Amino acid sequence: MDTSKIKGHVAMLGANLTWGLMAPVVKLVLASGVVAPLLLVNFRMAGAAALFWITSLFLPYEHVPAKDILRLFGAGMLGVLLNQGCFIIGVSLTTPSEACLVTTTMPMWVMLLAFLILREPISMKKAGGIIIGASGALLLMLGNSSAGESNASNPPLGDLVILMAQLSYALYLTLYRNFIRKYSLVTLMKWMFLSASVVSLPLSSRLIADTGWGEIGGSEWLGIAAVVIGATYIAYICIMIGQKNLRPTVVGMYNYVQPVVATSVGILLGLDHFSIIKGIAVILIFSGVWLVTISRSLPSEQSVSQKDNLTENKRGKAVQRK
Repeated sequence: MDTSKIKGHVAMLGANLTWGLMAPVVKLVLASGVVAPLLLVNFRMAGAAALFWITSLFLPYEHVPAKDILRLFGAGMLGVLLNQGCFIIGVSLTTPSEACLVTTTMPMWVMLLAFLILREPISMKKAGGIIIGASGALLLMLGNSSAGESNASNPPLGDLVILMAQLSYALYLTLYRNFIRKYSLVTLMKWMFLSASVVSLPLSSRLIADTGWGEIGGSEWLGIAAVVIGATYIAYICIMIGQKNLRPTVVGMYNYVQPVVATSVGILLGLDHFSIIKGIAVILIFSGVWLVTISRSLPSEQSVSQKDNLTENKRGKAVQRK
């Protein structure tokens, strides 16, 4: 195995380990009752925005015209504000394992929205994968009546809110698929996180003013730092490295690491438990995502993929010339 592939595997493993750990960390930070879910959302968005803007100062400059800044604002609403806001709020209501399990359904929703919005054809195997995976997600939400157990006040509602987070991100990837290839990851992230912060912070002004800042302990601050620096800033950079060095199917397979890590850590910390229904849901969701990921593209899909790769190559060359 060459060095670039090793680097890609290490990066993808690191990103998904971090995201798997994020759900239990979020539960622990919110457990004190001092840090509200929306406040943690603001920490994550504003903190990541600051880190990506600082990082951009050390990278080649990319000019972003005003019309593209407006489009990045819309991308920030779907890809950051709704996605990350719904995820953290959902985690506060459900268990870490279920939160990460629902996030693995992302490839299915991207495929489905591309079919509904862009009219991209879907093979029978991929359609079957979407149906199987969606059945698992539905079973997880409707079959879980363990509200009040494992520090989860309302698991079905939490799973549904996290599903909304995945749908918002899938919509972002579908609507902005070609546009986001114009810029580097850091440029995208600094504008998208800034846009989300500009909208979220004013709406949270009363919450920020009413928060007992002196009551936030060292463990909570450490957890907040882990979410902002580790599970957001470093994880996104790792994903960028992984996508550059590995095939998309390999990148997608690493999603399965998240629920395994979240479940293991959650059970060890007493935040989670495992049930037969959850086990069946795991099998269905993993099987569905696996079918979607490994299925061969139809000729029309391959044509779109080739155009996307050409656009990405042109963008890379343009950045190098600046």
